[in-house]
Amino acid sequence: MGHIGSWIWVLIPLAAIYYRHERTKLRYGATNRADDDEAHRLRDEVRTLKERIAVLERIATEDAPAKALDREIERLR
Repeated sequence: MGHIGSWIWVLIPLAAIYYRHERTKLRYGATNRADDDEAHRLRDEVRTLKERIAVLERIATEDAPAKALDREIERLR
C-alpha cells in the first residue's frame, strides 16, 4: 500500500472528528450568541421602559397639585 496508504487510515478519522467538532461548535456557538444578543436587547428595552415610567410618574405627581387647584377653581365658579 505504501507510505501514503498508511496515513489515510489516520487522516480519515481525524477529518471526521474535526468536522463533527466544527459543526457542533457552529451550531451551539451561534445559538449562544443569538441568546446573548437577545438578552442584551431585552435588557436595553427594559431599561428604556423604566426610564419612561419614571418620567411619567414624575409628570403625574408634579402636575397633580396644579390640576387639583384648577378643578377647585372651576368648581367654585
